[in-house]
Amino acid sequence: MARFKALLDSLNQMRRVIEVGRSQGELATIADLVDSFLDTPQMDACLARVRELPSVAALMEQRYPPLQPDIEALKTLPATSLGGRYARLILEQGYDPEFFRPRPIESEAQWLTQRVASTHDIHHVVSGFSTRREGENGVLAITASQIGFPAYVCLNHAASLSCFRLRSETFGELSRAMSHGMSIALAAKPLVGVRWEEGWERPISDWRAELGISHPADQASYGLDR
Repeated sequence: MARFKALLDSLNQMRRVIEVGRSQGELATIADLVDSFLDTPQMDACLARVRELPSVAALMEQRYPPLQPDIEALKTLPATSLGGRYARLILEQGYDPEFFRPRPIESEAQWLTQRVASTHDIHHVVSGFSTRREGENGVLAITASQIGFPAYVCLNHAASLSCFRLRSETFGELSRAMSHGMSIALAAKPLVGVRWEEGWERPISDWRAELGISHPADQASYGLDR
């Protein structure tokens, strides 16, 4: 029975990945894929890794509240600050700061999923990856590598295969972005365990120094400044 359930889960997740591709990364399809991993062995393995990371485990244990940014207040902060740059990214891209799907946070899997979803764009700012295709895969590679977040692992594998088969001329760029994200992941503190809300006014350079991000992606072809 367990093997049959695992097979059904795999088929469902494969279908979700295809839907993400067909929708060009529409947020609802990504949320569906993320939620499909909530009660799976892959999420159990991810949570086991999280429990071994003191900063993340502490937040998870207390069910640290989901991110609720005040964009109007943050946009008044200096452009070089975390909050100021984050607000400008949200406004420039026309994003809804509460784009992430509301979820309960009673279980560890629910809390982790909501924390990852709600802080995703902050990771763009501190790591320097753009919101274009390669930049997205670069920033996903950080969380995929640091904690093995199932949906992000799945999305990056699917992106690599799709690009290699269908857009081989851009595969080098995608590979560089994902490798860059993995190198940041190996050197930096776990980004999902950071209390960003307590340091909106701090310069991004300070955050990077504290976290160990010594080679951000800002100036790369897949970076925020390009």
